Amino acid sequence: MSTTTPTARPAATTPPRATFFHPTVARLTYRALLGRRRALILFALPALLVIIAAAVRALSGADDATASGILGGFALATMVPLIGVIAGTGAIGPEIDDGSVVYLLSKPVSRQTIIFTKLLVAIGVTVVFSAVPVLIAGFVLNGNSQQIAVAYAVAAAVASLAYSALFLFFGTISRHAVVFGLVYALVWESFVGSLVPGARTLSIQQWALAVGQRVGAEGALSSSVQLPLAIGLLVAVTVVATWYAGHRLKSLTLAGEE
Repeated sequence: MSTTTPTARPAATTPPRATFFHPTVARLTYRALLGRRRALILFALPALLVIIAAAVRALSGADDATASGILGGFALATMVPLIGVIAGTGAIGPEIDDGSVVYLLSKPVSRQTIIFTKLLVAIGVTVVFSAVPVLIAGFVLNGNSQQIAVAYAVAAAVASLAYSALFLFFGTISRHAVVFGLVYALVWESFVGSLVPGARTLSIQQWALAVGQRVGAEGALSSSVQLPLAIGLLVAVTVVATWYAGHRLKSLTLAGEE
């Protein structure tokens, strides 16, 4: 009676699954953002905001106009976009610059999944280091009078989404993503936007203020953009920037790929 030896079949290759979140990618991104020198800035800016708020409250007491000036002029106009630049570009830019992204791309993970995961981490980091300190500083400044603290915190959280997506996109297209981010955040929004009224329509800060305006008491916040337009532009920028970042990542090829 003859016996037949079974023939080993080659293992079937499983294509990468298209999901929206990958824990390993998230953990690596989180460690990269908080394990380098950029973490010092992430912690320093919120700490500076709270210190300023405490000093102003101790020297001049609770005042709604002062609270709005600090939360709008420093926190939302400067601190939030800077943190967005650090988190958004830092989520992927350094990996592309030093070439270590090839190790990530060689894994059986969809490149769109990589972008979504990095975006979620960047948004989470930006919200934690911007919206939460803004809320704390607002309560310190005026005890949330006229819902100013909550309104500016909501505006900071909303801005975090768009900033993270936009600056993550910058990180996929240029080695100078930080420069581009700073030019947009500090030159376009803060300088050009203050001189050219029409430029405010293309300002994430103004879009976020329009959302926060609905939360605060009447007259507590003001925006140059109407709420429906602001929401449409926020969604459009976030979706388009995320999609194009994924497209750019797909265009990166590894050795041996066709």
